[in-house]
Amino acid sequence: MDQRLNVYEEKMEKTISNLQEEYSTIRAGRANPHILDKITVDYYGTPTVLQQVGNITVPEARMICIAPWDATLLKEIEKAILASDLGLTPTNDGKVIRLVFPELTEERRKELVKDVKKKGENAKVAVRNIRRDANDAFKKQNKANEISEDELSDIEDDIQKLTDKYVKKVEDIIEDKSKEILTV
Repeated sequence: MDQRLNVYEEKMEKTISNLQEEYSTIRAGRANPHILDKITVDYYGTPTVLQQVGNITVPEARMICIAPWDATLLKEIEKAILASDLGLTPTNDGKVIRLVFPELTEERRKELVKDVKKKGENAKVAVRNIRRDANDAFKKQNKANEISEDELSDIEDDIQKLTDKYVKKVEDIIEDKSKEILTV
């Protein structure tokens, strides 16, 4: 593979990591502390991620416990969770906040799978946009006589192979996440 394609492969790799990050926030009926990754709490005037203000544990398959190091944050954490789009209601016993995950209904599972597929399609579009950018860049080099027609043709073939490889990766990730969600 041509070394000049490394920068585009890195971009495609980044697209894959972004997709996996997005998927980690989709809950599949099991408690996953990563769904709290994007929640911030106002900690003495500074927006702070939840992981930095308390201990997050998963004592049971469908429950997350958040034990803040500073008990005065309980209300703030509760507010932040309610304001997020998690769809969970926190329970607070004065020391710990518990998030109980309800069993997913068949309908909800299907909605989540649709969401997974939509995010996956967006990732494929991103990969294809990177392919287009790469092709455009090399066509400009060809016009400027920096590379020959043969080189351009070889590079375009390599770019297509790279694109196919990453689109396949995205499809595999979509399939895995969909199976995870549909597994009761």
